[in-house]
Amino acid sequence: MKYKQINNNSINQVMLIIIIILISILVFKNLMYYLPGFLGAITLYILFRTPYFKLTEHYRWKKSLASALFILLSIIFIILPIWAIIDYLVPQVNHFFSNQQQIVEKFNTLKTFMSDKPFLKDIDMSDTALLNFLQRLTRYVPNILNSVAEVGVNIVVTLFVLYFMQVNAKKMESTLYRSIPFSKESKRDIWNEVNVMVRSNAIGIPILGFCQGLVAMLGYWIFGIDNFVLLGLLTGISSIVPILGTMTIYVPICAITLAGGETANAIGLSIYCFILVGGIDNVLRFTILKTIGDVPPMITVFGVLLGLNLFGMLGLIFGPLILSSIGLLMKVYSHEYGKGIVREPLPLQLPPPESSAADKTQEGS
Repeated sequence: MKYKQINNNSINQVMLIIIIILISILVFKNLMYYLPGFLGAITLYILFRTPYFKLTEHYRWKKSLASALFILLSIIFIILPIWAIIDYLVPQVNHFFSNQQQIVEKFNTLKTFMSDKPFLKDIDMSDTALLNFLQRLTRYVPNILNSVAEVGVNIVVTLFVLYFMQVNAKKMESTLYRSIPFSKESKRDIWNEVNVMVRSNAIGIPILGFCQGLVAMLGYWIFGIDNFVLLGLLTGISSIVPILGTMTIYVPICAITLAGGETANAIGLSIYCFILVGGIDNVLRFTILKTIGDVPPMITVFGVLLGLNLFGMLGLIFGPLILSSIGLLMKVYSHEYGKGIVREPLPLQLPPPESSAADKTQEGS
């Protein structure tokens, strides 16, 4: 009986793919500590890609000089503001939690207020329930304050990798383009999806958090809330919390204010936060954020949940990208191996006149 022999070329191809995957897993596992730095470099590269090529190709800047400019801009407008916020928040938060007596008093005041109110009295306000709530809440908060050294190292890695990505941009992109075994249309779809997701989250989330935090800070000041600067910053940061968002900060503040007997301020602040702080999210999503990239809210919410668990702070950007990649890869598969989607035909690229003439000569001979 004659058996059909497997093509050696197929065996070699499979073995090569397995080796690439194993080496990638080995590298990924041992460089996990620096992963935020690599992800940060990819984010900045995509954000700066267009102006970088404009400087180097249109204005003829040296590649190293253009890259140094964007690294300097990253330090001034991204790294220093984040570092300043962390430097302000750490002592403030430590001081707040060190004053346990004040926290217990406010919690007991809120518990007493709710004890005889309809519906509210049925809410479990035990110490165990509070602890469980805080644990569930902090699960989604990026743990970036525990290791200053790790943050500093990854900032250096980000800028280092960004420099070499930009200086070797053309070669890198050409290599990646050739390495992806798909058609031009599928490669274009992949790039468009990555570009939109990175830009919409890297630019949109900070804009949304900044605006909500600023408006909340103003409201806390108007209605006489202590530590309004700290609480405004926390409100802006809490905008990354999936589903609940800024309500995780302003709802307890309004409830504690009401329990403390300041009924007018509590009602006014509740209306202010619900209409303005909460409304900014909808306004920005249909104006600024929609022009940057129209990302479905479901992708953003569950992508953030996924990303925070995987990558920490940068999961805000790459979590939604990973989630959206499922639909993208299904689309690519359908186009490459299924019936696919009916597309507009790409414009025909004719060869240069010299090549055409040579071809005709060869055909004649």
